[in-house]
Amino acid sequence: MAHPPVLSVVLAALALLAPRAAGYPWYWCGVETGVTFQDNSTYQANLNLIAATLPKNASTSPDLYATAEVGAVPERVSALALCRGDANASFCFSCLTTAFAHLESSCVNQKDAIIYYDPCMLRYSNVQFLSADEDDPGTVDADLGSFPSNNAKATSSPGQYELVVATLLNATADYAGYNSTRRYASGEASVDRGEFSKVYSWAQCTPDLTPARCRDCLSRMMAQLTTLVAIGARALGPRCSVRYETQPFIDGPVMLQLAASSGAPAPAPVIPAAATEQRKRKYSVPGKVLIILLPIMAATNLIVWLFFWRRHQALTKKKQADSKDSAEVDEGMQSIESIVIDISTLRAATEDFAESNKLGEGGFGVVYKGTLPDGYEIAVKRLSKSSIQGVEELKNELALVAKLKHKNLVRLVGVCLEQQERLLIYEFVPNRSLDLILFDKEKREQLDWEKRYMIINGIARGLQYLHEDSHLKVVHRDLKASNILLDMKMNPKISDFGLAKIFGRDQIQGVTSRVLGTCGYMAPEYVMSGNYSVKSDVFSFGVLVLEILTGRKNNDSYQSQDLLTTIWEQWTAGTVLEMMPSGIKSSSTESDALRCIHVGLLCIQGDPADRPMMSTVVMMLGSNTFALQAPSRPPFYATNEGASSSTTASLSNSSSAHPVPDIIPSSFAN
Repeated sequence: MAHPPVLSVVLAALALLAPRAAGYPWYWCGVETGVTFQDNSTYQANLNLIAATLPKNASTSPDLYATAEVGAVPERVSALALCRGDANASFCFSCLTTAFAHLESSCVNQKDAIIYYDPCMLRYSNVQFLSADEDDPGTVDADLGSFPSNNAKATSSPGQYELVVATLLNATADYAGYNSTRRYASGEASVDRGEFSKVYSWAQCTPDLTPARCRDCLSRMMAQLTTLVAIGARALGPRCSVRYETQPFIDGPVMLQLAASSGAPAPAPVIPAAATEQRKRKYSVPGKVLIILLPIMAATNLIVWLFFWRRHQALTKKKQADSKDSAEVDEGMQSIESIVIDISTLRAATEDFAESNKLGEGGFGVVYKGTLPDGYEIAVKRLSKSSIQGVEELKNELALVAKLKHKNLVRLVGVCLEQQERLLIYEFVPNRSLDLILFDKEKREQLDWEKRYMIINGIARGLQYLHEDSHLKVVHRDLKASNILLDMKMNPKISDFGLAKIFGRDQIQGVTSRVLGTCGYMAPEYVMSGNYSVKSDVFSFGVLVLEILTGRKNNDSYQSQDLLTTIWEQWTAGTVLEMMPSGIKSSSTESDALRCIHVGLLCIQGDPADRPMMSTVVMMLGSNTFALQAPSRPPFYATNEGASSSTTASLSNSSSAHPVPDIIPSSFAN
């Protein structure tokens, strides 16, 4: 048996090596099967039916829990939805509705997926998993999650704190399993620490589990938390979950309270009878010294060994990460090679780049419509020979962009680098770009309220995928109306990653001395100092939302003042709805329109930290019960009157500004 102090050292060391969790919300695609379904298939119809009914069924249930099963094998869909016990019905409904939409866009055509928000969880699958008589209801997701919360950090003296947490979690699990018919409990305990005085807990099972099975499931989830030395953590499963934090996170009073002295004492060790007799003997001084020193020396040696082992592991992981990054680029290059299209095919498809097939032109080249031999319609971007991009850089960026797949992103279908030509081939989107409709007095009549609202939501989901949900973290840097393409059903697709930057997962911002973008859409911190981040895209999104709602350009040189100033003045005066086109104003749309304008104003606030993340934007747009903060006055900065749609600014920044090469050409839809 390991000596308890040594065991705690080992657990602490292992905890430091535990992987960090993915970003919020936590979701997994292809949990068990990895099987996909086809668009407009029976499986999709069954899933759509469940998505339309399950949120309401769960939110109106006394237990905030519901299951559903539709169809027959192999098109059968099983689903489970559970809201946290403190959620109200309306918030439960909004959370589950958002969860379905999130999985639809992030786990495209996956038959099996699961997602966790703070207030709710959702799972659906082609595998039958709803039976409460499973042998192991807590691990159907193969240990989906035990990880520190966002505020997690190692405690300075974990021993006493861990004891309080363990006692509190066990008491909360007991209450959820045996005292609550809803299988839900929350608790708090006092902690004698300077930086915080309480710790809060939550435990919940699906209410169809028996008390014993619920408690057993929670025990397994709590066992996952033993590898974490953190002030806050959670373990999530499809049948049960546990969590503890040093800040309250439950809405309402807790269900049980433990005092500071309620921490259960560690059990006394069992001593064999022979050892009891031996303890009565007296030891010599040298013997006592050895008894004291040997365990200390052993523990010291173990700690030293763990230090060097951990250092070795860190170096090994770094090498593996570098190797993985290299492998990803290689994999991307292989995917690019698989979609190479020869120049003769493209010349035939575009009638040798005929003027009649020209769709548009921007600063980096011309876009042509084409038709491949099999009848598939494409848009071919022909890069200008004077463009500064090199072939190798173009290949490298393409290897990354080709891996982005989302229904609200335009799809790259091919590339050609022959005869000094650099051609990018995209899916053809029949309604072309949003600006051609939105800012045309006649064509804008096609955009009723429902279509505008759908476009705003689709853009938000596409950006959320780029920023938070894809395996890459991408900052677009040139989001504008002309870079939003509309398909036959007016679904939006973000296009043109010419200025896009790939961020590391822990990277917060980048800096450049060459500010490239479009007047009226660029965030002030980017224009003034070259700083860009996901919040720069959020600013551009906010501008785009206000343009979509009003049908007016922000960088229109014919206006006496910019759109943002006008909207803010009308917002504060309470007359902002007067700026919307008369054709889409009605009493039934007023509240939704005001909410969208409110979200747009939150996105264009001057301090990037005040702007919401795109996942929060999606939640705000999808729920009328989500409380919105009051926006602050947006920043305004002068732009050159009559400036072209794209601009380049050179900044004489401090030495912190570093030029960053721009790989893929801009203005795909111009």
